[in-house]
Amino acid sequence: MAFVFTQAACGSGADSNLVRSASQEGSGPTDAQQANTSGEVLTTELDPAQRATLESRVVFLGTSLTAGAGLANPTDRFTDHIQAMADSAALTFRMINAGASGDTSAGGLRRISWLLRAPIDVLVLELGANDGLRGLSPDSMKSNLQAIIDSTRIHYPEARLLLAGMQAPPNLGLDYASTFSSVYVELALENEGALIPFLLEDVAGVPDLNQADGIHPTPEGHWIVSQTVWHHLRPILDDLNTEQATGL
Repeated sequence: MAFVFTQAACGSGADSNLVRSASQEGSGPTDAQQANTSGEVLTTELDPAQRATLESRVVFLGTSLTAGAGLANPTDRFTDHIQAMADSAALTFRMINAGASGDTSAGGLRRISWLLRAPIDVLVLELGANDGLRGLSPDSMKSNLQAIIDSTRIHYPEARLLLAGMQAPPNLGLDYASTFSSVYVELALENEGALIPFLLEDVAGVPDLNQADGIHPTPEGHWIVSQTVWHHLRPILDDLNTEQATGL
């Protein structure tokens, strides 16, 4: 299904947030001070004993689609549904919602250093929608996304990767759209990552599943997105859970 874009970016940077399901996690220096008072460890300088006390973290680095722009209740976000699914499956992973409205791949690259202050076990990379909306270079987008992946694996070599594929606006032409979508396929292959072919499968272009802007999913749309993501994320979490249980 084609993604029916309008010529508006996926939100504005003013709405950016960094939250985890049910409670806050630091999104900048001020929040970091608050997080530290509650015992949150925001550093990559951890010894094995410290790492063992931390929950495994799945970080969703993305746009307003991840942030849940326009939702009256933030617990309707697809990341919160995934947290509930993981809990129900007795998979002890914490879903970190690092969605920022209006973010491009370049914006995500600027933010990744902050996120790397705490361990990342799985990086779910949902960036590129705003690059496409603005007609930015797919080559530059690929370079930015690769730099995010490289930075993550420099700090956490064993981190798993799940790429959330997006589609470009049809008005930019078939050549641009083809090159744009191929970026995600190439990155997944080149980095041995998993790929969600299209994050908004069965949601994009369906009026009842999208808000009035035609871009951001309704709560029902987020539920469908959560099922799409979970289909690809669950095997990764199962594999990691097995490794942790066997000490591999």
